[in-house]
Amino acid sequence: MQKSPPLPEWIKPVFRKRPYLEYLAPRLRRLGVATVCESARCPNLGECFSQGEATFLLMGEVCTRDCRFCAVQTGKPAPLDEDEPRRVALATKELGLKHVVLTCVTRDDLADGGAAHFAAAISAMRKLAPWASVEVLAPDFRGDCDAVKTVVQAAPEIFAHNMETVSRLYPQVRPQADWERSLEVLRCAKKCRPSLLIKSGLMLGLGETREEILDALGQLRRVGTDFLTLGQYLQPTQNHLPVVKYLPPEAYRELAAEAKEMGFREVLAGPLVRSSYHAGEMARLEEHREPV
Repeated sequence: MQKSPPLPEWIKPVFRKRPYLEYLAPRLRRLGVATVCESARCPNLGECFSQGEATFLLMGEVCTRDCRFCAVQTGKPAPLDEDEPRRVALATKELGLKHVVLTCVTRDDLADGGAAHFAAAISAMRKLAPWASVEVLAPDFRGDCDAVKTVVQAAPEIFAHNMETVSRLYPQVRPQADWERSLEVLRCAKKCRPSLLIKSGLMLGLGETREEILDALGQLRRVGTDFLTLGQYLQPTQNHLPVVKYLPPEAYRELAAEAKEMGFREVLAGPLVRSSYHAGEMARLEEHREPV
């Protein structure tokens, strides 16, 4: 793979990772839970851990897909751990989290893609940490709307599925995914429960044009997406796709303004924004929104 150009001066995490890894990581390991913050080498790990926020990674740390942008290991996953939902809820309780994001590796080996496991985790959260709002960051379930409904009917506050990049780049960036199938996941979730808050996000800097970005945002709005995140793609290792372009902060501000004009209810955009970045803040902003 080609090496990315040097990082520009505006790509600089606010918090260092090490102090928070040394503090929180052992507690998470003791509780027997994993976070995508560590598995995906998120640049915001220090900031989120410093605020007591984490995104739990369900169903193991081995993915059945091989996306060219993702640092998560690919291979044959282990069988589901039926006690994992309880442990995640217990971790939420012990860490005192107010907003929890539940995500997973893609499990194409499971008939329902892991939908029932998500539902079990949400149910455990309601019992052990009923004060916490729940956001699900789901895979595409291979386009199975029944699997999407299983998750939605468990009543998370937010249902998210990331498009990741523009449709033209899917064969290169997400070869085992499909743009229309991912759109259908969001459409199905909104149709199943119209009041449900729907969220998606894009990584930028993989070679997409501004026109392609705006077209993607328009399609997201048409299927009922409420929340949007836009962030800079960063090459996790030299074996992954290189960065084509680093967008400056002003480009994110401009795109955020255009997204708001399109009708997105909340937008987070910036070089270091990720799908779960300030997820709790976004949820709280919505709670205090004035009725239209």
